[in-house]
Amino acid sequence: MNETKYMNPYLAGFFLGLILLATIYITGRGLGASGAVKSAVVATVESVAPAHTANTNFYKEYSDEHGGGSPLKNWLVFEVIGVIIGAFISGLVSNRLKFTIEHSSKTTTRIRIAGALIGGALFGFGAQLGRGCTSGAALSGMAVLSFGGIITMIAIFGGAYAFAYFFRKLWL
Repeated sequence: MNETKYMNPYLAGFFLGLILLATIYITGRGLGASGAVKSAVVATVESVAPAHTANTNFYKEYSDEHGGGSPLKNWLVFEVIGVIIGAFISGLVSNRLKFTIEHSSKTTTRIRIAGALIGGALFGFGAQLGRGCTSGAALSGMAVLSFGGIITMIAIFGGAYAFAYFFRKLWL
């Protein structure tokens, strides 16, 4: 593999902190991505099965709290779109814009993709159970010294270290 130069992680963390502070100051809340996904899913279910959403407490409460309707009314959707566009521009500028699936010689592309999809689905499910994703519950929570944010970050890293031992052959 060719060595790729990335931004200094301490500088990147500093910029992330500035963005988080600006977001809290401007919007009154922190960053997060799971709210955008939830907004899109709720809007899709409302358009596909309106009778179901009318008879389910979760959708009624979500609609009352967030106004319902188009997911484009939720600023988190624009945050996620901005992250995708920013990642594309970053890859373009740094000459890393290519489609590759990296995996070790001990595993296959198919196993790597299946692991990523299963892991992503479990993490998304966990984000809904935990009332937020890593950026919303952990990063934004820790920025305001929330006890729940600290516990969430400990659980995320602790769970990752616990499972890494069993799944290390997928990466090494």
